[in-house]
Amino acid sequence: MTSLFEPLTLGRHTLKNRVTMAALTRQRAGRSGVPTSLHAEYYAQRASAGLVVTEGTFPAVTSRAFPGQAGVETPEQRAGWTAVACAVHERGGVVFMQVMHGGRMSHPDLLEGRQPEAPSAVASGTQVHTFEGKADAPVPRALGAGEMPRIVEEFRAAARGAIDAGLDGVEIHGANGYLLHEFLAPSSNLREDEFGGSPENRRRLPEMVIRAVADEIGADRVGLRLSPEHNIQGVLEEDPADTLATYRGLLEAVGDLGLAYVSLLHRDAASSGLIAELVGAVRANGTTRVILNTGFATVTDEAEARALLESGRADAVAVGRQLIANPDLVRRWEEGLALNAPDPATFYSAGKVGYVDYPFA
Repeated sequence: MTSLFEPLTLGRHTLKNRVTMAALTRQRAGRSGVPTSLHAEYYAQRASAGLVVTEGTFPAVTSRAFPGQAGVETPEQRAGWTAVACAVHERGGVVFMQVMHGGRMSHPDLLEGRQPEAPSAVASGTQVHTFEGKADAPVPRALGAGEMPRIVEEFRAAARGAIDAGLDGVEIHGANGYLLHEFLAPSSNLREDEFGGSPENRRRLPEMVIRAVADEIGADRVGLRLSPEHNIQGVLEEDPADTLATYRGLLEAVGDLGLAYVSLLHRDAASSGLIAELVGAVRANGTTRVILNTGFATVTDEAEARALLESGRADAVAVGRQLIANPDLVRRWEEGLALNAPDPATFYSAGKVGYVDYPFA
């Protein structure tokens, strides 16, 4: 039976184990969006995970989703990521950047006065975090069909920026209620043009983004994050047939590329019939790996991680909060050592506390 601690070939990289670090919002980059020496220390501490995926990073300030989010748009931001990549590589790690567009889950305070952009002019009905505190999510501006090439170009340029900065690959964020997820879901995409309506049309922009990024940096350096049926931030997917058609169609449409991996977040990842179908679609090309994660309902502990691998559906497992609190989590799991408990009060604060001060075993 596959062990969490066995190596795994993933695209052009060989991971030393199958415990991967999920992208985690930590909000330490201030207003500038420039990664600091703290970011380098934080990610380097966790480099023993088979794959480190960075926090969601904005490709342009017009797509920033929360205060303190790091970007990859400016020379200063890319230089900050170079320091992160060097620090992770010095510890023998592999690091991918998650690139995300916040879509309607943003606010003019974060976007230098601009209105958030989305598939349709429909608010999420939730609150968002701004530099001034929490606020109701505003009604976004519906993107025009002629703007889709700009969105694609922003993702492509971000991927190029990440690779030029020294990172090993890019994970495209198509999950958790942000822009690409908003296009996929009928509840947030009310368009009647070629980018809305049918599952084929709703997946059109995500497919364009995936193909452009793969063309720019090589598909074997590209991952994709999806969260079907997550039903978060007002993005609801409540018709099983439609959800299956949408996601299976997207995965089949990009199957020829041979992406490095697809990371699927689902509360019932080990037993969901939908996930079984999607895993089959991912693996149909014989090369793309599957990373599974059960999301935010429970902390992914070692037993859960093992169960996901033993289900036969996962090639690797994404872990979040346990890696926040235990930079050396792989060693602790492998040797049966006691764990630090994560402190949610410091997840989104500033500075070192709760970020780089969790002790190693």
